[in-house]
Amino acid sequence: MDQLVGQRSFEAYGPSHWAVLVLLTAVAGVLAWLGPRYGGTRTALAVGRILAVVLVIVHVPLLIYDLSPAGFDIQHSLPFHISDLTWMTAAYALWFRRQWAFALTYYWGLTLVPQAIITPTLAGPDFPSFDFISFWGRYVLVVWAVVYLTWWVGMRPNWGSFAFAATVTVGWGLLVLGFNAAAGTNYMFLNGKPDNPSLLDIMGEWPWYLGVALAIGLVAWALLTWPWTRHQDKGGDRAAA
Repeated sequence: MDQLVGQRSFEAYGPSHWAVLVLLTAVAGVLAWLGPRYGGTRTALAVGRILAVVLVIVHVPLLIYDLSPAGFDIQHSLPFHISDLTWMTAAYALWFRRQWAFALTYYWGLTLVPQAIITPTLAGPDFPSFDFISFWGRYVLVVWAVVYLTWWVGMRPNWGSFAFAATVTVGWGLLVLGFNAAAGTNYMFLNGKPDNPSLLDIMGEWPWYLGVALAIGLVAWALLTWPWTRHQDKGGDRAAA
């Protein structure tokens, strides 16, 4: 039985994928529900530190292996994808509670990371393989970190956060685009669409889908910012009047 389980390949929207989606949603909901009760307490601090440590424990060994001679592949091993950066900013924000780190984690974690969850690129054995757990761990933990930082710590995005995240993302994208062209790689899928089905498939051909994806992303980020700032905007309008 163990051998059969180890040989079974992951299938998008198969039983294991749905289990991950249910677990992700359920824990996120519980975190949001408990946030007002425990926010600002020692429990909140401990939960944040534990999440940060788990993120590091899950990702650092993988990063070390990918960069080692045994695991290095220039096509995949470098931490250039947004998902690679997001777990780093999430761990930093969880431990140090800095607004800039929260901003990047918030926007990347709620828009770019879900794309990987909805259209996973995992081509390997199903649960409970190491590949399965490591792949989903890097995404699920980031979403939980965003919920924790928002509902337990009380950190909020603003238009300054929006501008900062947009600038960093575009700047990083340009650097990676240049590296891809020089090294023949395709990090962030900036130089070509992924082989598996993705949302990029409905955005046109290269390079047009880059502009479409950027526009849609900025609109989504604006919508994720507006609910937290609209009361401030109303207060500013009343003060000006």
